[in-house]
Amino acid sequence: MSRSKTKAPSKGGGEKPILQRMGAYWQLYLMLLVPVILTIVYKYIPMYGIQIAFRDYKSVRGMWGSDWVGLKWFIRFFSSPNCVRMIKNTILLSFYSLLWSFPIPIILALMINQLRFNKFKRTVQTVLYAPHFISVMVVCGMLRVFLSPSGGLINLIAGTSIDFLSEAAAFRTIYIASGIWQDAGWGIIVYMATLANIDTSHYEAAKIDGASMFQRIRYIDLPELVPQIVLMLIMSAGSLMNVGFEKVFLLQTDLNKATSDVIAVYVYQQGIEHAKYSYSTAVGLFNTIVNVILLIVVNKITSKISEDVSFV
Repeated sequence: MSRSKTKAPSKGGGEKPILQRMGAYWQLYLMLLVPVILTIVYKYIPMYGIQIAFRDYKSVRGMWGSDWVGLKWFIRFFSSPNCVRMIKNTILLSFYSLLWSFPIPIILALMINQLRFNKFKRTVQTVLYAPHFISVMVVCGMLRVFLSPSGGLINLIAGTSIDFLSEAAAFRTIYIASGIWQDAGWGIIVYMATLANIDTSHYEAAKIDGASMFQRIRYIDLPELVPQIVLMLIMSAGSLMNVGFEKVFLLQTDLNKATSDVIAVYVYQQGIEHAKYSYSTAVGLFNTIVNVILLIVVNKITSKISEDVSFV
């Protein structure tokens, strides 16, 4: 991430050599060395395994002894009858999740920030945070109970007996709504931290000038949140294709596959259940490449909105 460019002042008025500037803060660079080494060891070095997407991997021959097959597995994936459906479901589920889930924490943070009583504010924050700590397994179990056609809470309230998890049209709504309930409260942390640092004299001056609550939000809070909103949008776009595998896998049924059949579940089934390591790696690599492209595109677009926040 690159912030606004500032030059380090020097005694002579010119810019100091980079090694001299690094030497002045060597303790910070030493601390930075630890996460950099860990990232290289656990994130970059394992990338050499990506090559099995271009090989016919046989465990008895090993990675380097397996035959090189080029783009064979990619072609097989794009030729499979369910390819278009999986890509479409992954994109739509990710896009709708981002569309509905992204603004909710911003709105919640702005609303909570206007609460006057600190005890009530902390209580609301705790209530909103709590669902984030429930495991996906438990959430899916709760959803199956609440949505059960026989005695489920939703059907009891509506007076119906619909098996929602067997309805393909309802799957995306269930997935997105449960995601908002679980993570919206956790997502407000960054925004609340930013709002807490705003100088209170700005609000007092606005009140003296007769600004309403919505005008204070519009002209004081929102401009301060723009860099964080852009940053979070870039990070969300970078994982747009990474649909939550666990929840989709646990809520998927044979009857809702028309909308729940996504790439992440397919990679798991092909790699773990059917031991097609090369094929599943090729599909996963395609998913990653799309994510990188989306990240670059969104980064370019958002950098024009806020020049202070940009990754490249």
